[in-house]
Amino acid sequence: MKGIIFDLDGTLLDTGNDLTRSVNQVLEDYGYPLTDRETTLKRLGHGFAYLIAHSLPEETPEDIRFEALEKFVYYYDIGYMEETVPYPGIPELLQRLQEEGYALAINSNKADHYTKELIRYYFPEISFKAVFGMREGVPGKPDPHTVNEILQIMDLKAEEVLYVGDSGTDTQTAKNAGCPFLGVTWGFRSEEQLKEAGTESFAREAEDIHKRVREDA
Repeated sequence: MKGIIFDLDGTLLDTGNDLTRSVNQVLEDYGYPLTDRETTLKRLGHGFAYLIAHSLPEETPEDIRFEALEKFVYYYDIGYMEETVPYPGIPELLQRLQEEGYALAINSNKADHYTKELIRYYFPEISFKAVFGMREGVPGKPDPHTVNEILQIMDLKAEEVLYVGDSGTDTQTAKNAGCPFLGVTWGFRSEEQLKEAGTESFAREAEDIHKRVREDA
């Protein structure tokens, strides 16, 4: 194993509280019932448009749905770092992997500019080979397009790069790209949900990621 591609939300960073608060600010504006963190987490992984579409009541008019998405982006933009934190052991893990010479990258379905800014802010000492979020005109996960782009940048083969994520979408992305996959159990999906999605290998703490890449070195 020579490289690692990480998902962001639910894998490196716990962004759940900031996302839930921003969704609830939108719902409150329209007088809709508020949601909770657990429900919001179940709707993550497919981009903001999906999150808002599934957070609004089914009968919400199309023009309100579009307006609600704009409101969500506004609220999240001014508060997306208020409660977001790295998961335990992640900063130390990334530093260790970098020191040992592994190529590191990010592939997220979060909007690209948020993805890049969060990485710059929370992991300033880590020199990622590539950091990609959702980009206009580029298919998101589970399409392997961005993974293939990262592999070219790394100049590595798919079988040389471990894909690490917390969802079935990540599992399928790795499979589509031909990369081995490691599912983290501290994220936005349970271990049982990951198993149902086809995940066979798990990390239950950050150090397990290091153990896996060392075993496959």
